[in-house]
Amino acid sequence: MIKVIINGYKGRMGQALVNCAPQHRGLQLVGKVDAGDDLAAVIGNADVVIDFSFHAATASVAALCAKNKKALVIGTTGHSDTDTFEIRRLAKEIPMVWASNFSTGVNTLFWLTRKAAEILGPDFDLEVIEMHHRLKKDAPSGTAKTLAEILADVRKLKLNEAARHGRNGIVGERTQSEIGVHSIRGGDVVGDHTVVFANIGERVELTHKASSRDTFANGALRAAQWVVTQKPGIYDMQDVLGLK
Repeated sequence: MIKVIINGYKGRMGQALVNCAPQHRGLQLVGKVDAGDDLAAVIGNADVVIDFSFHAATASVAALCAKNKKALVIGTTGHSDTDTFEIRRLAKEIPMVWASNFSTGVNTLFWLTRKAAEILGPDFDLEVIEMHHRLKKDAPSGTAKTLAEILADVRKLKLNEAARHGRNGIVGERTQSEIGVHSIRGGDVVGDHTVVFANIGERVELTHKASSRDTFANGALRAAQWVVTQKPGIYDMQDVLGLK
């Protein structure tokens, strides 16, 4: 039986994880932690920690997991460059699944996006559009960033140079090398992502829409079961699902 602790259990994703955990045979929920609780006091009971707390806390959670030799599933997004560097350094000591999205459908979208970009070629303009609920704090979403990174990789572009986050005013004609990334916020939208490939005379759109957080929760729980048997390093849901 794989023993798991959920960090950030009071949040929307945390509650979904708590509700979905009993459906996963071979998993036992041994701890629920949130802001103000002491993860260090209970981490000894677990084999793996699933962290859906807050991006600023991820590096300290990873450090605690590394100290105690516990596997880690990271579901937070919006990390600083400093935190990202520290998390990657700690991955040399423990196995981590670090994914911008744990949905099987979204990870299929990642795969399809790469294939479409390769097949359609450089003549198609690339745009990524995402929409989330009004309470989401970071933009663009981690999933949108991953989609843009895939597109940049196929085109052999540096995303920090190619990305265009919205357009305003007289910006001039669209260049062939830019990748548009646009964020919409409103209501209670769980998560919508669309990749647009636009050419003269035709357009291809790949879209994923999530209607329940259980989709992400079940993926994260699946990742927790998988990661405990892996060697130290950083993995993503493509690894968990065998899509690589």
